[in-house]
Amino acid sequence: MSPIVQVDGLVKEYVVGGGLLQPATTLRAVDGVSCTIEAGETLGLVGESGSGKSTLGRLIVRLEEPTAGTVRFEGTDLGALDAEPLRRARRRMQLVFQDPLGALNPRYTVGWSIAEGLVIHGLGTPAEHPARVAELLAEVGLDPDLARRLPHELSGGQRQRIGIARALAVEPTLLVCDEPVSALDVSTRAQVLGLLRTLR
Repeated sequence: MSPIVQVDGLVKEYVVGGGLLQPATTLRAVDGVSCTIEAGETLGLVGESGSGKSTLGRLIVRLEEPTAGTVRFEGTDLGALDAEPLRRARRRMQLVFQDPLGALNPRYTVGWSIAEGLVIHGLGTPAEHPARVAELLAEVGLDPDLARRLPHELSGGQRQRIGIARALAVEPTLLVCDEPVSALDVSTRAQVLGLLRTLR
C-alpha cells in the first residue's frame, strides 16, 4: 500500500533584505527534506526554534509553495492541483496550529468554529451540525455545552482541544500538528498528547 504522504527533496527559500543599503539574501528554511508517512503512523520532527519545522508542515498541506521538491498526498502531486481539486484534497489533510487562540476567530462561538468546516465542505445538513459538534467536543474530552462559549472564555488546553476537534470535523486522513502542546503547562500537555495518541 502506498504511503499517505510522500515528500521528495522539499526545499523552501525566502528572500530577505534587499533595501537600499543592503543586498537581498536567500534564507533556506527547508533544505532537501524527504520522508514518507504511512496510515496510522506518527512522524515527529525535533529541532530548535527556527529550524523549519512549522514551514515543513505548512508545505506538506500546501499552505505555502515549495521552492523545489514535491509533496504527494494519497498518490497525488499537490503542486499539480488547481484551486478546486486542492480544496477537496485539503479536506482530507488538516493542520492543528501552535497557537490555538490565534487560530480561532474571537467572534465565533466554539460551536460555529467547529461547524465551519462542515459548512464549507458540505458535510451533513445544518440541522445535523449541532449534534456533530457535540459529538466532536465529547471526542476530545470537552463538555458539549462549551459550544456556546467564545474562545477567550476558555483555558489554553480547552482551546487546543477545540482546535483538534475543528480539524477532526471534516474527517481527515492526515493531521499535521504544529507544536500543539508547546504553549501549555505540563499537566495539560500530557492530556493533549494522550488525546492525540487515542485519535491515532
